[in-house]
Amino acid sequence: MNLLIEGSHLLGIPLSEHQLRLFRLYAEELALWNRQFNLTAVTDYEGIQTRHFLDSITCLLAFPAVEVRDPPCQIAGLPSMTGLRVIDIGAGGGFPGLPLKIVCPEITLTLLDSVAKKTKFLDHLVNKLGLAGVHVVTGRAEEVARDPQHRERYDVVVSRAVAELAVLAELCLPFARVGGRMIAPKKGALEREIEMGEGAVERLGGRMGKAIAVELPGFLDIRHLIVVDKVSPTPAVYPRRPGIPSKRPLR
Repeated sequence: MNLLIEGSHLLGIPLSEHQLRLFRLYAEELALWNRQFNLTAVTDYEGIQTRHFLDSITCLLAFPAVEVRDPPCQIAGLPSMTGLRVIDIGAGGGFPGLPLKIVCPEITLTLLDSVAKKTKFLDHLVNKLGLAGVHVVTGRAEEVARDPQHRERYDVVVSRAVAELAVLAELCLPFARVGGRMIAPKKGALEREIEMGEGAVERLGGRMGKAIAVELPGFLDIRHLIVVDKVSPTPAVYPRRPGIPSKRPLR
């Protein structure tokens, strides 16, 4: 766990022995289940630490501003995360949602994925790690976002490696409350993607924030956090039917 320890310190998020134990167990279970369910292409121990765990917890750099305290979210300038409602859209193997929960156990987390074998793994992992306040939901984002229990109910919506911004905004922003925030870790050049997605963001009730650059050892490519603030309700017609956002992205 040396890479995770080093990277978390550089982020200003020192991890406790208990948290490191949970991350070790997470890596073991991911490798074990991956043999049968193909949850991730990243299976080496170093890659799991950097490309999954560290990449996930960088999302905290864009969380709405957690006061320094012990335990465990120790990012200066952020208000208490107690009761903060977070949803991970397209959670897959649990990234970025579960690493965020390990670091900040006081958040309430929902993990959403449309693939039943992935949510089966997530249910198992949540129980194995003994995490409270985590809900696993199997379903399409386009359909779950119309459920009153989920629509515009979340303070933070996170999603990693799911779609380009125009599509992602339609899948994510309906879940965010007005005053909430969408955070999307991305790699590579983003200028074109942001330019093509700004119209969709505005139509869906969002406002583009500044992309936050992330530089850490082990990250060989350019990485940013795309931040979108929810400033008005998402019109009732969105999201459109399953599959339509990706086939006909909003502009």
